[in-house]
Amino acid sequence: MADGEILGRIDELIAEEHELRSRSVGVGLSGGDKERLTAVEQQLDQCWDLLRQRRAKTEFHENPDDAAARPVSEVESYRQ
Repeated sequence: MADGEILGRIDELIAEEHELRSRSVGVGLSGGDKERLTAVEQQLDQCWDLLRQRRAKTEFHENPDDAAARPVSEVESYRQ
């Protein structure tokens, strides 16, 4: 996946996240919506991580196509 495609996916996920969060105001989210919000957040983290990997490889004159999405368990355990 190229950088532009990753950024496009990030934009889609952000739009969905905002829509879910706007529905949560007042009434709250259903169980399915809560699960979907968690999945969206995790996918966003994976996309941002993949984009960072690609940019780092490019910066150090490596092939950015060698970057791969890491598992959620790994990406979610990073320290901020």
